[in-house]
Amino acid sequence: MAKTRSSDTSTELETVTSADGTAIAFERTGSGPPLVLVHGGACDHRFWDLSDVRSTFAERYTVYAMDYRGVGGSGDDAAAYELEREFEDVAAVVESIDEPVTLLGHSSGALLSLEAALRTDDLHELVLYEPPIPVGDHELYDEDVLAEMKRLLDDGENERVLVLFLREIAQSTPEEIDAQRSAPDWQDLVDAAHVWPRSVQAIGEYEFDAARFTEMTTRTLLLSGSESPPFLRDATMAVHDALPNSRLVTLDGHGHEAMLTAPERFVAEVLTFVSGPK
Repeated sequence: MAKTRSSDTSTELETVTSADGTAIAFERTGSGPPLVLVHGGACDHRFWDLSDVRSTFAERYTVYAMDYRGVGGSGDDAAAYELEREFEDVAAVVESIDEPVTLLGHSSGALLSLEAALRTDDLHELVLYEPPIPVGDHELYDEDVLAEMKRLLDDGENERVLVLFLREIAQSTPEEIDAQRSAPDWQDLVDAAHVWPRSVQAIGEYEFDAARFTEMTTRTLLLSGSESPPFLRDATMAVHDALPNSRLVTLDGHGHEAMLTAPERFVAEVLTFVSGPK
């Protein structure tokens, strides 16, 4: 059962209780079939508003835009953190809804969504945009960068942790970082700085076992940008190869955040898939 609460973001959010008792927040908008959105690193549920993607989806769907644990309105037990808990968080939001949902995850949120799909039977469709799964010889992060993030965190330099994450892990340009710095959720992301190093390390240690997904028959759309880093394109292909009922779409001329650089194209691909032949 979802509960309503007031969050640190000064937005009225609803929460569900995850498997370990943590309150996971989401904001509900629109009406129609349910669509759950899972953001990636260094952002919260408001990421989907930067180019009005959420409001566009809300014209046709009831949109549930959730927050990671430790971010926005979601609770956290930092001392007991494990990546597994975040898989359970996404599954908890999905299972709080009274009908099968479409689950859409971006970047690390795509990895959480992929794993959540193994933990719930309440999925109608799955949309994954470049899960950062370590495959082949690719490394998600440089050990020196992670060590520097942890040092800055220990020194209370939260904003520098976030900027380092954006520059070195997310590979954002200086212009993109400046734009994000001016967004209304910047200080909330700074306050959640402890989340970013642990997430990077945990995902970097994640081992993708294709055999675990051979019987996952949920219709799945995999999105990838032609201009994205090779490790993200390779990771997306590895997931596509593992899933028995997936479709891969390459967004030509765009990278890891086409929902910001080409929102109409992004929305069109998602809507074509979810409304297409079953």
